Amino acid sequence: MAEKPAEISDFYCHQVLNGLVKVDVVAETEGALAFHHTRPSYPVHIVVVPKAHVPSLTDLGVAGEAALTEVMRLVRDVAGQVEREHGACSVVSNLGLYQESKHLHWHLLFRGEPAEQIRGTYGRHDG
Repeated sequence: MAEKPAEISDFYCHQVLNGLVKVDVVAETEGALAFHHTRPSYPVHIVVVPKAHVPSLTDLGVAGEAALTEVMRLVRDVAGQVEREHGACSVVSNLGLYQESKHLHWHLLFRGEPAEQIRGTYGRHDG
């Protein structure tokens, strides 16, 4: 008996963008949404998604470059807010088998370390 193919998971289209899961919105444009993660792993854990279905960074589907540009503008703006408020921000996107939800999304994170710990890990930032 052939194994049933796995269904494509798209939490963002199926749950968030359809309003089935309520989110705490951080910022929004016509084509992109930034919100606090529904199950955060860090003190600051924000997700940014395009409102149209875009499969991944390496597969823009029919949305094209314009959707990526709009999402990246929102990522930049919100990441800048996190950096100004906390002194640091990680920006992460996953691809392939690492990408649990098959909808382009970026995680913007402040992990909560004190500034001295960050400097000890990443350098003194003498520039």
